[in-house]
Amino acid sequence: MCANVIVAEDDAKQAELVRRYLEREGHAVTVVSDGLAALEQARRGRPDLLVLDVMMPRADGLDVVRILRAEERELAVLMLTARATEDDLLLGLDLGADDYMTKPYSPRELMARVRTLLRRTRRDTGRDDGHILRVGSLAVDPVRHEVAVDGAGVECTPGEFRLLAAMAAEPGRVFTREQLLAELHGFDRYISSRTVDVHIMNLRKKIERAPRRPARLLTVFGVGYKLMDPLKGAPGASAR
Repeated sequence: MCANVIVAEDDAKQAELVRRYLEREGHAVTVVSDGLAALEQARRGRPDLLVLDVMMPRADGLDVVRILRAEERELAVLMLTARATEDDLLLGLDLGADDYMTKPYSPRELMARVRTLLRRTRRDTGRDDGHILRVGSLAVDPVRHEVAVDGAGVECTPGEFRLLAAMAAEPGRVFTREQLLAELHGFDRYISSRTVDVHIMNLRKKIERAPRRPARLLTVFGVGYKLMDPLKGAPGASAR
C-alpha cells in the first residue's frame, strides 16, 4: 500500500524520524517545515496523506486543514499536536482532519494509524459499483464522495462523509457512539466519543431543515444515533 505522503513538521529531528518510518514501509515522502509549504505541496501534486503538525511557522496546521477542505481536496490528514485538551482535538476534527495524535507518540502507533487511514481512504474511493445510498431525499454517493439533500449538493468533511455513509447503508439501524467512532477513527485512546457528537451536530446543520429539531439524524437516548427517512418517522428516537 505505497502512498505519496507529505510530512509537515518544523522539528527537524521529528520530521526525519517520521520520514524514515514512512519510507521503511515503502511510501514516497516529501518533508516541509511550515504551513505554507504544506499547502503548496498539497496543491502541486496528488498526495494521499498529509501528516500535519499543528504548531508551525507561517501558517499553523489548523489553518492548513481549513484551507485544504475549503478547496475540496480529498487527501487524508493526520494531525500531530502537543495540545492535549479535548477541545483542541475536536476543533481539528471539526475542521476536517481525519485523525489526531498527541505528542509524544510511538512511531509504531503512528505507522498503524497511517495504514488504517490509507486503507479507509482507498476503500472509500475504490468502490466501482456505482450504488448510491438513498434515505428519503438524502443521497450519498460512495464513489463520487458526494452528498445531496432534495437534489442540492452538501459539502461534508471526510469524517462526516464516512459517518453518514455508514449510517445511510443501514437506515433505521441504531449505531452506538463507539461503533461510529470506530468507523471514523478506529478505537483511539486519545479521542473520546464526544467526537461523534460533534460530527452529528455538524451534519445536522447540513442535512436538516431545522437542525435543532432533526427529522433525519436522530438521537436514541442511552444508545446512540440513527438515520431515518423523515416521511417514515422514527419511533423511539428523540429529536435532540
